[in-house]
Amino acid sequence: MIETSRPELLYLLAGDPAELAETLSEMRPADVADALNQLSPEAAAAVIKVLPFDVVVRVFDDPEFEHRHEVFDKIDADTAAPIIEAMSGDQQADLFRELTETEQQRLLPSLDSSTRQSLSLLLKYSPKVAGGIMTTEFASVPANWNAAQTLAYLAQVGDAKETIYAIYIMDEQRRLVHVISLRELVMVDSETPIVDIGVRRTPITVTPQTSREDVARLISKYDLLAVPVLDEGGHVLGIVTVDDVIDAMVRETTEDVQKLGGMEALDEPYMDMGFFSMIKKRAGWLCALFLGEMLTATAMGYFEGEISKAVVLALFIPLIISSGGNSGSQATSLIIRAMALREVTLRDWWRVASRELPSGIALGAILGVIGITRILLWQTLGWYDYGVYHVLVALTVGCALVGVVTFGSLAGSMLPFVLRRLGFDPASASAPFVATLVDVTGLVIYFTVAFVIMRGTLL
Repeated sequence: MIETSRPELLYLLAGDPAELAETLSEMRPADVADALNQLSPEAAAAVIKVLPFDVVVRVFDDPEFEHRHEVFDKIDADTAAPIIEAMSGDQQADLFRELTETEQQRLLPSLDSSTRQSLSLLLKYSPKVAGGIMTTEFASVPANWNAAQTLAYLAQVGDAKETIYAIYIMDEQRRLVHVISLRELVMVDSETPIVDIGVRRTPITVTPQTSREDVARLISKYDLLAVPVLDEGGHVLGIVTVDDVIDAMVRETTEDVQKLGGMEALDEPYMDMGFFSMIKKRAGWLCALFLGEMLTATAMGYFEGEISKAVVLALFIPLIISSGGNSGSQATSLIIRAMALREVTLRDWWRVASRELPSGIALGAILGVIGITRILLWQTLGWYDYGVYHVLVALTVGCALVGVVTFGSLAGSMLPFVLRRLGFDPASASAPFVATLVDVTGLVIYFTVAFVIMRGTLL
C-alpha cells in the first residue's frame, strides 16, 4: 500500500491515473484535501486534472481544501465549470468569495443559468448570516402528495441534493407548511398523505439575516440537522445544515480568539500568511495599544513628585496595574462568552454591573489581604526594609488593590456592552486593550489612595 500520508506522492502519481485512483480509493475527501493543501497550486491542479470527476467534486466541496481558489486559477474555465456546477450551493458561494473579481468574471460565463442564479442569491448575503451559509439544494414536495410519491421523487433527485435530512412540504404558493424527517417518511404506509406524517407544529425557521450564532443556537437547542431559511413571504430560500454551522462557528471562534489576543482576524491559515500581511494584521493593534500605554507613562510623570518622596511606592506599581488588568480581562472574557450564548443582552448591563461591583470588591479584598500579608511578613522576617511607615505602605497597597481590581472588573464587564451598542464586535474588547485601559486608571487610583493614607508622613 502506498504511503498516502506523504502528499508529494499524489503529485508523482498524477502521471498514472489508474494508480492514483487506487491510492485515493480508501481516502476520505478531507484527507485528500489536506494532502493537496500541502502542494503548490500548480502541483495540486495537476493532480486534480487526473482524478475521477466525482472525487474532484467531493474534494472541492470540502471546506478543508484551503487553496481551491488558487487551484481554480490554474484550471481552464471549461474544465472548472462542471466542477463548480456539481458543488453544493454554499460551497460555490464560499469559493466565489475567495476568487478575485477577474477570476469570477472568467468563470461566470461558463456556468449554467441555474448555478449563476443560485450564486447571485447567496452572494447577496454576508457569510456571517444564514443567507450566506445556506445551500439552495433541498428536498421539497407539494402538500397534496403521499408517502409513495415522495419516496419516488427522492429516489430520482437524491444524488442532486447536498443532503436529505428532512423533506419540506409546500402549499400551492410554495410556502412552507410542514417539515418531516426521512425517518418519519419511511416508517409510514405508502398511501399516507405527506401532510399527515409526523407531528404538525410550526416549523423552526430563520431569516436570511439571522446571524450564524443564532442559527447554531437553534440547531443545538432543538437537535436539528438542518434549519430552513425563509423570505418574508414564507418561501424557502435554502437550508442551513449542521455541518455548515460547525464550519462557520469554527471560523467565528478563530476570529474571536485572534481579536481577544489584540489583533485583526486572519483571512488565511497562519502558515500561509505572507510576512507583510502578518505585519499589517498585527501592527495596527500594537500601535494603538502602545499609544494607550503612553498614557501610563504620562500618568507616572504626573505623580513623579509622589514617587520621589516615597520611592517604596514604585516597587508595587507592576503589582497594582497587572492585578487590575487581569481582573478586567477575566470580566471581559466572561461577558463576551455570555453574550455569544445569549445569556445576557444589552438590556442586562445594569444587572451585570450590579454583580461585578461586589465581585470586584471581594476579589480586590482577597488580593489586598495577600498584598498586606506579604509586605508585613517580609518586613518582620527582615527580607526587605520598607521603612518606618511600612504599615502605611501595606495599607496603601491593600486598599489600592481593592479599588483597582473593582474598577478593572467593572470596566472589563461594561466594555463589551459599549462596543455592542456602538455596533462593533464585543470580541474586539481584547485582553491587551482592557489591560491598557486599566493600567492608566490603576495608577491614578493607586497614588490617590497613597496620598490619602500617607499624607503627612512620606507624602
